[in-house]
Amino acid sequence: MVENVAPTDVWELLLGDPDAVLVDVRTDAEWSYVGLPDLAAAGKQPLLISWQAFPAMAVNPNFVAQMAEAGLTPEQRVFYLCRSGVRSLAAARAAIEAGYVRSYNIADGFEGPPDEDGHRGTVAGWKAEGLPWRQR
Repeated sequence: MVENVAPTDVWELLLGDPDAVLVDVRTDAEWSYVGLPDLAAAGKQPLLISWQAFPAMAVNPNFVAQMAEAGLTPEQRVFYLCRSGVRSLAAARAAIEAGYVRSYNIADGFEGPPDEDGHRGTVAGWKAEGLPWRQR
């Protein structure tokens, strides 16, 4: 089972654990047009590995291999982020199955659910919590 962790708690853990990593599993288009977590204050960069490929949204068969290629180890705490917490949950499950047992889902993702006007980023999630982010 994958544990959901609130974005503010993830931020504190990233600041306090030098080995903790944030893996952003969104697409290149999302990274470019929606923005990225800014982890500079923690002395880190988000690791960008898409869980699904745009536009077909087929699951990336090399996801776990790309984690290993990026230098991630099963001993590290790894937090997975997507738009709303759905793709990142699937990615965290796959990572746990592959032996990365310290894998966690970031609850509500980067933008969270839509508000009453259908806009994301205002109700919950990384951006709504006021955590650092930037345009790519």
